[in-house]
Formats: sequence, structure tokens, C-alpha cells
Amino acid sequence: MIRVLLADDQSLIRTAVAELVSNEPGFEVVGEAANGREALERVAELHPDVVLMDIRMPVMDGIQATEAICADPALAGTRIIVLTTFEEDENVLLALRAGASGFIGKGTDAAELMHAIRVVHDGEALLSPRATKTLIGRYTAPPEPRTLPEPAELALLTEREREILLLVARGLSNADIARQLVISPQTAKTHVNRIMPKLAAHDRAQLVIMAYESGLLVPGEG
Repeated sequence: MIRVLLADDQSLIRTAVAELVSNEPGFEVVGEAANGREALERVAELHPDVVLMDIRMPVMDGIQATEAICADPALAGTRIIVLTTFEEDENVLLALRAGASGFIGKGTDAAELMHAIRVVHDGEALLSPRATKTLIGRYTAPPEPRTLPEPAELALLTEREREILLLVARGLSNADIARQLVISPQTAKTHVNRIMPKLAAHDRAQLVIMAYESGLLVPGEG
């Protein structure tokens, strides 16, 4: 059973999303919050698997709540999906930097929403293909690609780990990486799990951001 918590200041949206999630086999809505502060309190109390987090909320916004949740080792098992009206908003990027596992538009249909929750619950990054490249390119691309010094953390990676980081940044899942490198999915997952602490990343989404911001991967390369 995937346990979901909803955080949105609009009660109609919470009600609609709760109905969608609750009617899907294998999913359970364990709580709701009307602002970021409530979301933080409810997550600490309920330890949901996945939080659907609105960005713009009173008292504490979704970015601040995401950062607080992801910074708490006791809540390491909780993944966050940002719900947004504007998928190319810089606030989405800020939420990803704060530790969100991905983002999805509020106009998403039920099937895509359920898929998104499953993907994040399984430990993959959820970066909407339609908006990610534009978002990254607009807000993170260096003015002169590959001229900025690499972050010191990248020097900690082995050549294989750098190769896998690039594949993660290009949106490949562990299964995709395994097929491309002719290794097992478990080996791919092990490499990714070793990379994240070296780069102080909470989730795969932060690996994507770091790959672009460091100039290791340039928007448009694939």
C-alpha cells in the first residue's frame, strides 16, 4: 500500500485529488494539509511514502516545507512530488533543489498522476519530459557551457559513476541504465545510491540538477 499525503491550500483540489488516489487499488490517502507548516507536522506524525505538495501556500510555502522534510533524517523515507500550475516556473526548480523527487502539472489526468506516484515511490526521479529541458535550460545552463569549474564533489566520483550520473541526468531509469551498460538493474541502483551521498543529493532529481548546473551535461545534449 502506497501511503499518500496531500498538501494544498485549496480544499477543492485536495478533495478531488484525494478521491482519485483513494479509488485506486494499492493507494491510501493518510492525511491532508492546507499549508506548508501543516504539511511538515503531518509528515512528521504520519510518515507517508509520498507527499503531493503545492508550491504556493500560506504560512510556509511548499519549497520551505520540502526543504525541511528532506533535511530531516527521520523523514528520509518520504518522497515529494511538487504539484504546479506552471511547469516552467523557477519555483519548480527551487523545489527540486530543496529535495523534491519531481514535479507534475495540476492538470494531469488520473492515470498519469498514479503513474507519477508509483515512479517516485520506487525511487526514480519524476521530471516531466515536456517541461524539464526548458526549465533546466532557462534557469541553470551556464552562460558558456563547460567553462565553469566542476564542483569539488564531482572529483569524488569514479569514471563509471560519472557515466551513470550522465545517464540519470538524461532521464534514464535504473532498468534503462542497466540495458545500456549491460549490467543488472540492481548494480545500476547500487551505483546511483553511492553517487547520491557523494554529491549530497537527497534524490535522483538533485543529480539531474547538479549535472546541468556543473556543465557536465548541457541542455539539448542527449
